[in-house]
Amino acid sequence: LLYRDIYTMNVSSSSLYATLIFTSFSSLNSLRYFYIMLCLLLYLLTVSANVFLMVVIYVKPNLHKPMYIFLFHLAVNGVIGSSAFYPKVMDHLLSAVQESSYVGCLFQVFCITTYGACTFTVLAVMAYDRYISICKPLWYHSIITPSKVKFLLTGAYLFPVLGVVMHIILTRTLPLCQFKIHKLFCDNWAVVKLSCVNTNINNIYGIFLTIVFVFFPFIFVIYSYVRILAVCLSISKEAQRKALRTCTPHLITFLNFSLSALFSIIYNRFEFNLPTSVNIVMSIHFIVIPPLLHPVIYGVRSQDI
Repeated sequence: LLYRDIYTMNVSSSSLYATLIFTSFSSLNSLRYFYIMLCLLLYLLTVSANVFLMVVIYVKPNLHKPMYIFLFHLAVNGVIGSSAFYPKVMDHLLSAVQESSYVGCLFQVFCITTYGACTFTVLAVMAYDRYISICKPLWYHSIITPSKVKFLLTGAYLFPVLGVVMHIILTRTLPLCQFKIHKLFCDNWAVVKLSCVNTNINNIYGIFLTIVFVFFPFIFVIYSYVRILAVCLSISKEAQRKALRTCTPHLITFLNFSLSALFSIIYNRFEFNLPTSVNIVMSIHFIVIPPLLHPVIYGVRSQDI
């Protein structure tokens, strides 16, 4: 037993210097330069749209309200997620061999997982803001104070980051026995599956994080909108239109991201015998589509912006 523990520690330590190979790029080689240009275009559009939204919110005094401050941070998450994905994919498309250091892979896991978890928590905070605004309008300014906004945003970032850091530490302790990732990028479950030891703790903790940072925010947002809908049915038509106008962009954004994340979670957790192109789309959907659409949705649906 002692020999096995020492061996596992040595293998785990040597894994830090391992090189991981991505196999999914082989199917893209025939149109490599087309995909490079496509990735570059999508990346520039995503970053430009989110940064433009952030600048508009920052320079317009009439947008210095809690709802738009939360939206600002949703755009920040979009830039983080896109920047953790596109540059590395483009680098691999330009390279003869698509590989990454183990440490670099874990850093990408941290950035992408943090992007996903923080997006859910920020969307939940936005739902809380809309709930107070519509269901308790007379108390809104006494409840959603500047200090409360800072407190909510601190929690929306701090708890996901701490949870993901612990996730990375657990993954880091696993010794690697395989070195091929059958995806375009690193995600935690793909790295965990490279190990040759029991990964039940990692699996249970991953499910725990999914419940805390995906399931709970999802239920909270749905509950908030059920309460908002109940209030809307009892107010005037004009008030209903105003409430729906302010809530619709957030609801569309929330459903868009939730469905994308759901597809990604199901795809990562279960093995599917799907064509390579479908596998690629399923794995990258939640990183590519939501950050690009979120600023567009708010730019089209929000009259103030």
